[in-house]
Amino acid sequence: MRSDSVTKGMQQAPHRSLFNALGFTKEEMDRPLVGIVSSYNEIVPGHMNLDKIVNAVKTGVAMAGGTPVVFPAIAVCDGIAMGHIGMKYSLVTRDLIADSTEAMALAHQFDALVMVPNCDKNVPGLLMAAARINVPTIFVSGGPMLAGHVKGQKTSLSSMFEAVGACAAGKISQEELTDFENHACPTCGSCSGMYTANSMNCLTEALGMGLKGNGTIPAVYSARIRLAKEAGMQVMKLWEKNIRPRDIITEQAIFNALTVDMALGCSTNSMLHLPAIAHEIGMELSPELANDISARTPNLCHLAPAGHTYMEELNEAGGVYAVMNELNKKDLLNTDCMTVTGRTVGENIRDCANRNPEVIRPIDHPYSETGGIAVLKGNLAPDTAVVKRSAVVPEMMVHEGPARVFDCEEDAIDAIKGGRIVPGDVVVIRYEGPKGGPGMREMLNPTSAIAGMGLGSSVALITDGRFSGASRGASIGHVSPEAAVGGPIALVEEGDKIRIDIPANTLDVLVSDEVLAERKKNWKPRQPRVTTGYLARYEKMVTSGNRGAILEIN
Repeated sequence: MRSDSVTKGMQQAPHRSLFNALGFTKEEMDRPLVGIVSSYNEIVPGHMNLDKIVNAVKTGVAMAGGTPVVFPAIAVCDGIAMGHIGMKYSLVTRDLIADSTEAMALAHQFDALVMVPNCDKNVPGLLMAAARINVPTIFVSGGPMLAGHVKGQKTSLSSMFEAVGACAAGKISQEELTDFENHACPTCGSCSGMYTANSMNCLTEALGMGLKGNGTIPAVYSARIRLAKEAGMQVMKLWEKNIRPRDIITEQAIFNALTVDMALGCSTNSMLHLPAIAHEIGMELSPELANDISARTPNLCHLAPAGHTYMEELNEAGGVYAVMNELNKKDLLNTDCMTVTGRTVGENIRDCANRNPEVIRPIDHPYSETGGIAVLKGNLAPDTAVVKRSAVVPEMMVHEGPARVFDCEEDAIDAIKGGRIVPGDVVVIRYEGPKGGPGMREMLNPTSAIAGMGLGSSVALITDGRFSGASRGASIGHVSPEAAVGGPIALVEEGDKIRIDIPANTLDVLVSDEVLAERKKNWKPRQPRVTTGYLARYEKMVTSGNRGAILEIN
Protein backbone atom coordinates (compact mmCIF):
# COMPACT_ATOMS: atom_id res chain seq x y z
CA MET A 1 0.00 0.00 0.00
CA ARG A 2 1.14 3.54 -0.74
CA SER A 3 0.23 4.49 2.83
CA ASP A 4 2.82 2.02 4.15
CA SER A 5 5.32 4.86 3.75
CA VAL A 6 3.56 6.70 6.59
CA THR A 7 2.16 3.82 8.68
CA LYS A 8 4.51 0.80 8.52
CA GLY A 9 8.03 0.07 9.79
CA MET A 10 10.37 1.35 12.49
CA GLN A 11 11.24 4.53 10.58
CA GLN A 12 7.57 5.43 10.51
CA ALA A 13 7.15 5.37 14.29
CA PRO A 14 7.11 9.21 14.40
CA HIS A 15 4.45 9.20 11.68
CA ARG A 16 2.33 6.75 13.66
CA SER A 17 2.67 8.91 16.75
CA LEU A 18 0.99 11.72 14.78
CA PHE A 19 -1.76 9.34 13.65
CA ASN A 20 -2.17 8.46 17.33
CA ALA A 21 -2.56 12.18 18.00
CA LEU A 22 -5.40 12.15 15.47
CA GLY A 23 -7.11 9.37 17.41
CA PHE A 24 -6.39 6.63 14.88
CA THR A 25 -6.32 3.03 16.08
CA LYS A 26 -3.82 0.45 14.87
CA GLU A 27 -6.64 -1.23 12.94
CA GLU A 28 -7.34 2.02 11.07
CA MET A 29 -3.66 2.45 10.23
CA ASP A 30 -3.50 -1.10 8.91
CA ARG A 31 -6.28 -0.43 6.40
CA PRO A 32 -5.99 1.50 3.12
CA LEU A 33 -6.13 5.27 3.73
CA VAL A 34 -8.85 6.78 1.54
CA GLY A 35 -8.74 10.55 1.12
CA ILE A 36 -12.16 12.16 0.77
CA VAL A 37 -11.79 15.54 -0.90
CA SER A 38 -14.68 17.62 0.43
CA SER A 39 -15.71 20.80 -1.37
CA TYR A 40 -18.16 21.64 1.43
CA ASN A 41 -18.60 25.25 2.46
CA GLU A 42 -21.37 27.57 3.63
CA ILE A 43 -21.28 30.13 0.78
CA VAL A 44 -22.04 27.95 -2.28
CA PRO A 45 -25.63 26.59 -2.51
CA GLY A 46 -24.34 23.62 -4.49
CA HIS A 47 -21.94 22.76 -1.69
CA MET A 48 -23.94 23.40 1.45
CA ASN A 49 -25.13 19.78 1.50
CA LEU A 50 -21.75 18.18 0.88
CA ASP A 51 -21.21 17.48 4.57
CA LYS A 52 -24.01 14.90 4.29
CA ILE A 53 -22.52 13.46 1.10
CA VAL A 54 -19.10 13.23 2.73
CA ASN A 55 -20.50 11.47 5.79
CA ALA A 56 -22.23 8.96 3.53
CA VAL A 57 -18.99 8.38 1.60
CA LYS A 58 -17.15 7.82 4.91
CA THR A 59 -19.75 5.21 5.85
CA GLY A 60 -19.32 3.44 2.53
CA VAL A 61 -15.53 3.42 2.73
CA ALA A 62 -15.57 2.06 6.30
CA MET A 63 -18.18 -0.58 5.40
CA ALA A 64 -15.86 -1.83 2.65
CA GLY A 65 -12.77 -1.99 4.85
CA GLY A 66 -11.03 1.33 4.26
CA THR A 67 -10.09 4.18 6.57
CA PRO A 68 -11.76 7.42 5.38
CA VAL A 69 -9.88 10.69 5.93
CA VAL A 70 -11.46 14.01 4.93
CA PHE A 71 -9.59 17.06 3.64
CA PRO A 72 -10.98 20.19 1.95
CA ALA A 73 -11.08 21.86 -1.45
CA ILE A 74 -12.15 25.47 -1.97
CA ALA A 75 -15.12 26.45 -4.12
CA VAL A 76 -16.49 29.70 -5.59
CA CYS A 77 -20.17 30.29 -6.34
CA ASP A 78 -20.17 31.77 -9.83
CA GLY A 79 -23.61 33.31 -9.34
CA ILE A 80 -22.53 35.21 -6.24
CA ALA A 81 -19.20 36.14 -7.88
CA MET A 82 -20.93 37.38 -11.06
CA GLY A 83 -20.62 40.96 -12.28
CA HIS A 84 -17.79 42.22 -10.06
CA ILE A 85 -14.11 41.54 -9.33
CA GLY A 86 -15.08 38.23 -7.73
CA MET A 87 -15.63 36.66 -11.15
CA LYS A 88 -11.92 37.07 -11.87
CA TYR A 89 -11.41 34.46 -9.15
CA SER A 90 -13.74 31.82 -10.59
CA LEU A 91 -11.89 30.01 -13.38
CA VAL A 92 -8.55 30.49 -11.64
CA THR A 93 -9.70 28.31 -8.74
CA ARG A 94 -9.73 25.29 -11.04
CA ASP A 95 -5.95 25.19 -10.90
CA LEU A 96 -5.80 25.99 -7.20
CA ILE A 97 -8.12 23.05 -6.55
CA ALA A 98 -6.04 20.71 -8.70
CA ASP A 99 -2.74 21.85 -7.20
CA SER A 100 -3.87 21.78 -3.56
CA THR A 101 -5.46 18.33 -3.94
CA GLU A 102 -2.28 17.00 -5.54
CA ALA A 103 -0.26 18.44 -2.66
CA MET A 104 -2.51 16.98 0.05
CA ALA A 105 -2.84 13.56 -1.56
CA LEU A 106 0.86 13.05 -2.22
CA ALA A 107 2.07 14.64 1.01
CA HIS A 108 -0.02 12.19 3.04
CA GLN A 109 0.30 9.16 0.74
CA PHE A 110 -3.36 8.21 0.37
CA ASP A 111 -4.07 4.83 -1.21
CA ALA A 112 -7.28 5.98 -2.91
CA LEU A 113 -9.45 9.08 -3.24
CA VAL A 114 -13.12 9.98 -3.37
CA MET A 115 -13.74 13.39 -4.92
CA VAL A 116 -16.82 15.23 -3.64
CA PRO A 117 -17.33 18.34 -5.81
CA ASN A 118 -20.42 19.94 -7.26
CA CYS A 119 -20.04 23.36 -8.84
CA ASP A 120 -18.27 24.75 -11.83
CA LYS A 121 -14.50 24.61 -11.25
CA ASN A 122 -14.42 21.88 -8.63
CA VAL A 123 -15.36 19.06 -10.98
CA PRO A 124 -12.71 19.76 -13.64
CA GLY A 125 -10.15 20.79 -11.02
CA LEU A 126 -10.57 17.49 -9.20
CA LEU A 127 -10.57 15.53 -12.48
CA MET A 128 -7.25 17.19 -13.32
CA ALA A 129 -5.92 16.25 -9.90
CA ALA A 130 -7.18 12.67 -10.23
CA ALA A 131 -5.29 12.22 -13.49
CA ARG A 132 -2.13 13.67 -11.96
CA ILE A 133 -2.17 11.69 -8.73
CA ASN A 134 -3.36 8.50 -10.40
CA VAL A 135 -4.46 6.45 -7.41
CA PRO A 136 -7.84 4.66 -7.51
CA THR A 137 -10.42 7.45 -7.50
CA ILE A 138 -14.16 7.90 -7.82
CA PHE A 139 -16.37 11.00 -8.05
CA VAL A 140 -19.68 11.66 -6.31
CA SER A 141 -21.20 15.12 -6.60
CA GLY A 142 -23.70 16.96 -4.42
CA GLY A 143 -26.38 16.85 -7.12
CA PRO A 144 -28.48 19.46 -8.92
CA MET A 145 -30.99 21.87 -7.42
CA LEU A 146 -34.68 21.34 -8.08
CA ALA A 147 -36.23 23.83 -10.50
CA GLY A 148 -37.98 26.85 -9.05
CA HIS A 149 -41.58 27.84 -9.75
CA VAL A 150 -42.75 31.33 -10.67
CA LYS A 151 -46.33 31.96 -11.84
CA GLY A 152 -46.86 28.25 -12.34
CA GLN A 153 -43.81 27.86 -14.59
CA LYS A 154 -40.57 26.06 -13.79
CA THR A 155 -37.62 28.42 -13.59
CA SER A 156 -33.96 28.63 -12.65
CA LEU A 157 -31.04 30.98 -12.12
CA SER A 158 -30.87 31.99 -15.80
CA SER A 159 -34.50 33.15 -15.59
CA MET A 160 -33.55 35.13 -12.49
CA PHE A 161 -30.78 37.01 -14.27
CA GLU A 162 -33.01 37.66 -17.27
CA ALA A 163 -35.72 38.98 -14.98
CA VAL A 164 -33.30 41.72 -13.89
CA GLY A 165 -32.97 42.81 -17.53
CA ALA A 166 -36.74 42.65 -17.99
CA CYS A 167 -37.25 44.82 -14.91
CA ALA A 168 -34.67 47.33 -16.16
CA ALA A 169 -36.57 47.49 -19.47
CA GLY A 170 -39.88 48.02 -17.68
CA LYS A 171 -41.25 44.69 -18.87
CA ILE A 172 -41.89 43.40 -15.34
CA SER A 173 -42.44 45.20 -12.05
CA GLN A 174 -40.19 45.29 -9.00
CA GLU A 175 -42.73 43.06 -7.23
CA GLU A 176 -42.49 40.48 -10.03
CA LEU A 177 -38.70 40.62 -9.81
CA THR A 178 -38.94 39.93 -6.09
CA ASP A 179 -41.17 36.95 -6.84
CA PHE A 180 -38.38 35.54 -9.04
CA GLU A 181 -35.81 36.32 -6.36
CA ASN A 182 -37.74 34.36 -3.75
CA HIS A 183 -38.60 31.31 -5.86
CA ALA A 184 -35.99 30.78 -8.61
CA CYS A 185 -33.55 28.77 -6.48
CA PRO A 186 -35.64 26.69 -4.05
CA THR A 187 -33.19 24.07 -2.75
CA CYS A 188 -29.54 23.33 -2.23
CA GLY A 189 -27.64 21.89 -5.19
CA SER A 190 -25.99 23.02 -8.40
CA CYS A 191 -28.30 25.37 -10.33
CA SER A 192 -31.03 23.40 -12.05
CA GLY A 193 -30.32 23.87 -15.77
CA MET A 194 -27.62 22.42 -18.02
CA TYR A 195 -25.17 24.99 -16.77
CA THR A 196 -21.46 24.36 -16.25
CA ALA A 197 -21.71 22.51 -12.92
CA ASN A 198 -24.30 20.05 -14.17
CA SER A 199 -22.55 19.77 -17.53
CA MET A 200 -19.30 18.69 -15.88
CA ASN A 201 -21.01 16.34 -13.43
CA CYS A 202 -22.81 14.68 -16.36
CA LEU A 203 -19.54 14.45 -18.28
CA THR A 204 -17.96 12.76 -15.26
CA GLU A 205 -20.38 9.89 -15.94
CA ALA A 206 -19.49 9.98 -19.65
CA LEU A 207 -15.76 9.88 -18.81
CA GLY A 208 -16.38 6.87 -16.60
CA MET A 209 -15.32 8.53 -13.34
CA GLY A 210 -18.76 8.66 -11.64
CA LEU A 211 -21.49 6.12 -10.98
CA LYS A 212 -24.84 6.15 -12.77
CA GLY A 213 -26.89 9.15 -11.65
CA ASN A 214 -23.93 11.18 -10.43
CA GLY A 215 -24.80 14.02 -12.79
CA THR A 216 -28.57 14.03 -12.42
CA ILE A 217 -29.94 12.73 -9.09
CA PRO A 218 -31.24 15.88 -7.34
CA ALA A 219 -29.36 17.09 -4.29
CA VAL A 220 -32.37 16.72 -2.00
CA TYR A 221 -33.19 13.13 -2.96
CA SER A 222 -32.25 10.34 -0.55
CA ALA A 223 -30.96 8.46 -3.60
CA ARG A 224 -28.06 10.94 -3.57
CA ILE A 225 -27.04 9.73 -0.08
CA ARG A 226 -27.27 6.12 -1.19
CA LEU A 227 -25.14 6.94 -4.23
CA ALA A 228 -22.48 8.45 -1.95
CA LYS A 229 -22.37 5.29 0.17
CA GLU A 230 -22.07 3.20 -2.98
CA ALA A 231 -19.21 5.41 -4.20
CA GLY A 232 -17.40 4.91 -0.89
CA MET A 233 -17.76 1.15 -1.18
CA GLN A 234 -16.85 1.14 -4.89
CA VAL A 235 -13.56 2.99 -4.41
CA MET A 236 -12.40 0.05 -2.30
CA LYS A 237 -13.12 -2.30 -5.21
CA LEU A 238 -11.13 0.02 -7.48
CA TRP A 239 -8.26 -0.15 -4.98
CA GLU A 240 -8.43 -3.94 -4.82
CA LYS A 241 -8.35 -4.19 -8.63
CA ASN A 242 -5.84 -1.30 -8.96
CA ILE A 243 -8.05 0.52 -11.48
CA ARG A 244 -6.71 4.06 -11.70
CA PRO A 245 -7.85 7.32 -13.32
CA ARG A 246 -5.45 7.01 -16.25
CA ASP A 247 -6.93 3.58 -16.97
CA ILE A 248 -10.29 5.34 -17.30
CA ILE A 249 -9.53 8.87 -18.57
CA THR A 250 -8.07 7.92 -21.94
CA GLU A 251 -8.22 9.63 -25.33
CA GLN A 252 -11.23 7.51 -26.25
CA ALA A 253 -12.96 8.45 -22.98
CA ILE A 254 -12.34 12.14 -23.75
CA PHE A 255 -13.93 11.61 -27.17
CA ASN A 256 -16.89 9.92 -25.48
CA ALA A 257 -17.27 12.90 -23.14
CA LEU A 258 -17.17 15.35 -26.04
CA THR A 259 -19.79 13.30 -27.87
CA VAL A 260 -22.11 13.26 -24.85
CA ASP A 261 -21.42 17.00 -24.46
CA MET A 262 -22.82 17.55 -27.96
CA ALA A 263 -25.89 15.41 -27.33
CA LEU A 264 -26.73 17.05 -24.00
CA GLY A 265 -26.08 20.63 -25.15
CA CYS A 266 -23.61 21.33 -22.37
CA SER A 267 -22.09 24.62 -21.31
CA THR A 268 -19.40 26.16 -23.53
CA ASN A 269 -17.16 26.03 -20.44
CA SER A 270 -16.76 22.34 -21.18
CA MET A 271 -14.58 23.50 -24.08
CA LEU A 272 -12.19 24.96 -21.51
CA HIS A 273 -12.32 22.08 -19.08
CA LEU A 274 -12.10 19.03 -21.37
CA PRO A 275 -8.85 20.29 -22.99
CA ALA A 276 -7.43 20.98 -19.52
CA ILE A 277 -8.34 17.46 -18.33
CA ALA A 278 -6.94 15.98 -21.56
CA HIS A 279 -3.71 17.91 -21.00
CA GLU A 280 -3.22 16.04 -17.72
CA ILE A 281 -3.05 12.70 -19.57
CA GLY A 282 -0.70 14.12 -22.21
CA MET A 283 -3.38 14.67 -24.84
CA GLU A 284 -3.70 17.95 -26.72
CA LEU A 285 -7.41 18.35 -27.45
CA SER A 286 -7.97 20.82 -30.26
CA PRO A 287 -11.29 22.69 -30.01
CA GLU A 288 -11.73 22.17 -33.74
CA LEU A 289 -12.21 18.47 -33.04
CA ALA A 290 -15.54 19.51 -31.53
CA ASN A 291 -16.86 20.36 -34.99
CA ASP A 292 -15.91 16.92 -36.32
CA ILE A 293 -17.70 15.24 -33.43
CA SER A 294 -20.62 17.68 -33.66
CA ALA A 295 -21.06 16.94 -37.35
CA ARG A 296 -21.92 13.31 -36.57
CA THR A 297 -23.56 13.75 -33.13
CA PRO A 298 -27.20 14.80 -32.92
CA ASN A 299 -28.36 17.15 -30.17
CA LEU A 300 -30.87 15.16 -28.10
CA CYS A 301 -31.58 17.46 -25.13
CA HIS A 302 -32.75 21.04 -24.72
CA LEU A 303 -32.44 21.66 -21.02
CA ALA A 304 -32.53 25.19 -19.58
CA PRO A 305 -31.38 27.67 -20.76
CA ALA A 306 -31.84 26.16 -24.24
CA GLY A 307 -35.30 24.82 -23.41
CA HIS A 308 -37.86 24.39 -20.65
CA THR A 309 -36.75 21.12 -19.08
CA TYR A 310 -34.49 20.77 -16.06
CA MET A 311 -32.06 18.35 -14.47
CA GLU A 312 -34.74 16.60 -12.42
CA GLU A 313 -36.54 15.75 -15.68
CA LEU A 314 -33.35 14.45 -17.28
CA ASN A 315 -32.90 12.24 -14.22
CA GLU A 316 -36.47 10.91 -14.48
CA ALA A 317 -35.99 10.28 -18.21
CA GLY A 318 -33.07 7.94 -17.55
CA GLY A 319 -30.15 10.33 -17.07
CA VAL A 320 -26.81 10.37 -18.81
CA TYR A 321 -26.72 6.60 -19.38
CA ALA A 322 -30.01 6.79 -21.31
CA VAL A 323 -28.53 9.54 -23.50
CA MET A 324 -25.43 7.43 -24.05
CA ASN A 325 -27.56 4.40 -24.96
CA GLU A 326 -29.34 6.49 -27.60
CA LEU A 327 -25.97 7.58 -29.01
CA ASN A 328 -24.79 3.99 -29.06
CA LYS A 329 -27.63 3.08 -31.41
CA LYS A 330 -25.55 4.79 -34.09
CA ASP A 331 -22.19 3.53 -32.74
CA LEU A 332 -21.13 7.03 -31.70
CA LEU A 333 -19.34 5.93 -28.51
CA ASN A 334 -16.32 3.81 -27.72
CA THR A 335 -18.02 1.20 -25.56
CA ASP A 336 -14.81 -0.61 -24.56
CA CYS A 337 -13.65 2.19 -22.23
CA MET A 338 -13.19 1.13 -18.59
CA THR A 339 -15.18 2.94 -15.88
CA VAL A 340 -15.27 3.19 -12.08
CA THR A 341 -17.96 0.51 -12.02
CA GLY A 342 -15.23 -1.98 -12.98
CA ARG A 343 -17.18 -2.56 -16.18
CA THR A 344 -17.00 -1.02 -19.63
CA VAL A 345 -19.15 1.79 -20.97
CA GLY A 346 -21.03 -0.71 -23.11
CA GLU A 347 -21.81 -2.92 -20.12
CA ASN A 348 -22.95 0.10 -18.08
CA ILE A 349 -25.38 1.56 -20.59
CA ARG A 350 -26.87 -1.65 -21.95
CA ASP A 351 -30.67 -1.65 -21.49
CA CYS A 352 -30.73 1.90 -20.01
CA ALA A 353 -34.09 2.98 -21.33
CA ASN A 354 -35.09 6.44 -22.48
CA ARG A 355 -38.22 6.96 -20.36
CA ASN A 356 -39.24 10.33 -21.81
CA PRO A 357 -38.65 11.02 -25.51
CA GLU A 358 -39.62 14.66 -25.01
CA VAL A 359 -36.72 15.21 -22.59
CA ILE A 360 -34.24 12.91 -24.34
CA ARG A 361 -35.06 12.84 -28.01
CA PRO A 362 -34.63 9.45 -29.70
CA ILE A 363 -31.55 9.25 -31.89
CA ASP A 364 -33.70 9.24 -35.06
CA HIS A 365 -35.70 12.31 -33.93
CA PRO A 366 -33.15 14.79 -32.52
CA TYR A 367 -33.49 18.50 -31.95
CA SER A 368 -30.80 18.86 -34.60
CA GLU A 369 -28.56 16.52 -36.55
CA THR A 370 -25.50 18.34 -35.24
CA GLY A 371 -24.28 18.80 -31.69
CA GLY A 372 -24.96 21.53 -29.16
CA ILE A 373 -21.61 23.35 -29.41
CA ALA A 374 -19.93 24.90 -32.45
CA VAL A 375 -16.35 26.11 -32.80
CA LEU A 376 -15.94 29.10 -35.12
CA LYS A 377 -12.88 30.44 -36.95
CA GLY A 378 -12.19 33.45 -39.13
CA ASN A 379 -10.20 36.66 -39.20
CA LEU A 380 -11.76 37.72 -35.88
CA ALA A 381 -10.85 34.39 -34.26
CA PRO A 382 -7.86 32.93 -36.16
CA ASP A 383 -7.42 30.24 -33.52
CA THR A 384 -11.02 29.56 -32.46
CA ALA A 385 -14.16 30.84 -30.72
CA VAL A 386 -17.01 28.84 -29.16
CA VAL A 387 -20.81 29.14 -29.16
CA LYS A 388 -23.57 27.02 -27.61
CA ARG A 389 -25.39 26.45 -30.89
CA SER A 390 -28.32 24.65 -29.25
CA ALA A 391 -29.21 27.84 -27.31
CA VAL A 392 -29.19 30.14 -30.37
CA VAL A 393 -32.52 31.05 -31.99
CA PRO A 394 -32.76 30.19 -35.71
CA GLU A 395 -32.81 33.83 -36.86
CA MET A 396 -29.40 34.45 -35.21
CA MET A 397 -27.57 31.47 -36.68
CA VAL A 398 -26.39 33.83 -39.42
CA HIS A 399 -26.05 37.47 -38.47
CA GLU A 400 -24.27 40.57 -39.70
CA GLY A 401 -24.21 43.85 -37.84
CA PRO A 402 -22.16 46.80 -36.58
CA ALA A 403 -19.69 46.28 -33.76
CA ARG A 404 -20.39 48.01 -30.47
CA VAL A 405 -17.02 47.82 -28.75
CA PHE A 406 -16.33 47.75 -25.00
CA ASP A 407 -13.09 47.13 -23.18
CA CYS A 408 -14.69 45.64 -20.08
CA GLU A 409 -17.91 43.95 -19.02
CA GLU A 410 -19.14 46.84 -16.87
CA ASP A 411 -19.16 49.34 -19.75
CA ALA A 412 -21.15 46.92 -21.90
CA ILE A 413 -23.76 46.37 -19.19
CA ASP A 414 -24.19 50.13 -18.77
CA ALA A 415 -24.80 50.48 -22.51
CA ILE A 416 -27.26 47.56 -22.66
CA LYS A 417 -29.29 48.65 -19.66
CA GLY A 418 -29.07 52.27 -20.80
CA GLY A 419 -30.87 51.42 -24.04
CA ARG A 420 -27.86 52.20 -26.25
CA ILE A 421 -27.80 48.75 -27.87
CA VAL A 422 -30.32 48.28 -30.65
CA PRO A 423 -31.49 45.35 -32.78
CA GLY A 424 -28.83 44.22 -35.24
CA ASP A 425 -25.87 45.25 -33.08
CA VAL A 426 -22.94 42.98 -32.30
CA VAL A 427 -21.66 43.71 -28.80
CA VAL A 428 -17.90 43.11 -28.49
CA ILE A 429 -16.45 42.80 -24.98
CA ARG A 430 -12.68 42.45 -24.98
CA TYR A 431 -9.71 42.44 -22.59
CA GLU A 432 -11.64 39.89 -20.51
CA GLY A 433 -9.70 36.81 -21.60
CA PRO A 434 -7.51 34.58 -19.43
CA LYS A 435 -4.66 37.13 -19.44
CA GLY A 436 -6.65 40.28 -20.07
CA GLY A 437 -9.15 39.84 -17.23
CA PRO A 438 -7.16 38.32 -15.77
CA GLY A 439 -9.25 35.26 -15.08
CA MET A 440 -11.64 35.13 -18.06
CA ARG A 441 -14.84 36.37 -16.46
CA GLU A 442 -18.25 34.94 -17.37
CA MET A 443 -20.62 37.32 -19.17
CA LEU A 444 -23.94 36.17 -17.74
CA ASN A 445 -24.93 39.70 -16.72
CA PRO A 446 -24.72 41.19 -20.25
CA THR A 447 -26.22 38.14 -21.98
CA SER A 448 -29.08 38.08 -19.48
CA ALA A 449 -29.63 41.81 -19.89
CA ILE A 450 -29.82 41.38 -23.67
CA ALA A 451 -32.34 38.52 -23.32
CA GLY A 452 -34.33 40.25 -20.58
CA MET A 453 -34.68 43.42 -22.64
CA GLY A 454 -36.08 41.47 -25.57
CA LEU A 455 -32.97 41.65 -27.76
CA GLY A 456 -32.03 37.97 -27.64
CA SER A 457 -33.20 37.32 -31.19
CA SER A 458 -31.54 40.38 -32.72
CA VAL A 459 -28.28 41.15 -30.88
CA ALA A 460 -25.11 39.04 -30.73
CA LEU A 461 -22.34 39.20 -28.13
CA ILE A 462 -18.71 38.32 -28.82
CA THR A 463 -15.97 38.19 -26.20
CA ASP A 464 -12.52 36.85 -25.42
CA GLY A 465 -14.01 36.08 -22.01
CA ARG A 466 -16.44 33.25 -21.47
CA PHE A 467 -20.09 32.59 -20.72
CA SER A 468 -21.98 30.97 -17.92
CA GLY A 469 -23.78 27.80 -18.86
CA ALA A 470 -26.87 29.83 -18.02
CA SER A 471 -26.25 32.15 -20.99
CA ARG A 472 -28.29 31.73 -24.14
CA GLY A 473 -28.49 33.44 -27.51
CA ALA A 474 -25.77 34.24 -30.04
CA SER A 475 -23.14 34.41 -27.29
CA ILE A 476 -19.72 33.70 -28.78
CA GLY A 477 -16.83 33.38 -26.34
CA HIS A 478 -13.25 32.17 -25.92
CA VAL A 479 -12.18 34.31 -28.91
CA SER A 480 -8.52 33.43 -29.44
CA PRO A 481 -6.00 35.00 -29.62
CA GLU A 482 -7.41 37.32 -26.97
CA ALA A 483 -7.15 41.10 -27.00
CA ALA A 484 -4.47 41.24 -24.31
CA VAL A 485 -1.95 39.53 -26.61
CA GLY A 486 -2.92 41.57 -29.67
CA GLY A 487 -5.49 39.23 -31.19
CA PRO A 488 -7.73 40.66 -33.93
CA ILE A 489 -10.52 41.30 -31.41
CA ALA A 490 -8.27 44.08 -30.05
CA LEU A 491 -8.30 45.74 -33.47
CA VAL A 492 -12.06 45.96 -33.96
CA GLU A 493 -13.39 49.53 -34.06
CA GLU A 494 -16.85 50.89 -33.34
CA GLY A 495 -19.11 50.38 -36.34
CA ASP A 496 -17.04 47.70 -38.09
CA LYS A 497 -19.34 45.12 -39.65
CA ILE A 498 -19.06 41.66 -38.10
CA ARG A 499 -20.44 38.54 -39.76
CA ILE A 500 -21.39 35.43 -37.81
CA ASP A 501 -22.20 32.21 -39.67
CA ILE A 502 -22.68 29.42 -37.15
CA PRO A 503 -23.67 26.70 -39.69
CA ALA A 504 -20.48 27.51 -41.63
CA ASN A 505 -18.43 27.78 -38.40
CA THR A 506 -17.10 31.24 -39.30
CA LEU A 507 -16.61 34.54 -37.45
CA ASP A 508 -15.24 37.53 -39.36
CA VAL A 509 -14.86 41.27 -39.07
CA LEU A 510 -15.52 42.70 -42.54
CA VAL A 511 -12.35 44.74 -42.71
CA SER A 512 -9.53 44.15 -45.18
CA ASP A 513 -6.30 42.42 -44.19
CA GLU A 514 -4.45 45.62 -45.04
CA VAL A 515 -6.53 47.72 -42.65
CA LEU A 516 -6.15 45.14 -39.87
CA ALA A 517 -2.39 45.04 -40.44
CA GLU A 518 -2.21 48.84 -40.17
CA ARG A 519 -4.24 48.80 -36.98
CA LYS A 520 -1.94 46.10 -35.58
CA LYS A 521 1.07 48.36 -36.13
CA ASN A 522 -0.53 51.01 -33.96
CA TRP A 523 -1.75 48.64 -31.25
CA LYS A 524 -0.01 48.72 -27.89
CA PRO A 525 -0.34 46.18 -25.08
CA ARG A 526 -2.26 47.38 -22.06
CA GLN A 527 -0.79 47.46 -18.61
CA PRO A 528 -1.95 44.46 -16.53
CA ARG A 529 -5.09 45.23 -14.55
CA VAL A 530 -3.78 43.28 -11.54
CA THR A 531 -0.13 43.39 -10.48
CA THR A 532 -0.11 41.58 -7.12
CA GLY A 533 -1.24 38.29 -5.63
CA TYR A 534 -2.45 35.10 -7.26
CA LEU A 535 -4.11 36.80 -10.26
CA ALA A 536 -0.81 38.43 -11.21
CA ARG A 537 0.96 35.06 -11.15
CA TYR A 538 -1.94 33.48 -13.05
CA GLU A 539 -1.77 36.15 -15.78
CA LYS A 540 1.90 35.35 -16.39
CA MET A 541 1.34 31.59 -16.70
CA VAL A 542 -2.08 31.14 -18.33
CA THR A 543 -2.48 30.14 -21.96
CA SER A 544 -5.28 31.13 -24.32
CA GLY A 545 -8.88 29.99 -24.16
CA ASN A 546 -8.50 27.71 -27.17
CA ARG A 547 -5.99 25.65 -25.17
CA GLY A 548 -8.24 25.38 -22.14
CA ALA A 549 -6.62 28.25 -20.22
CA ILE A 550 -4.09 25.80 -18.80
CA LEU A 551 -1.08 27.04 -16.86
CA GLU A 552 2.39 26.75 -18.32
CA ILE A 553 5.80 27.98 -17.19
CA ASN A 554 6.96 30.49 -19.80
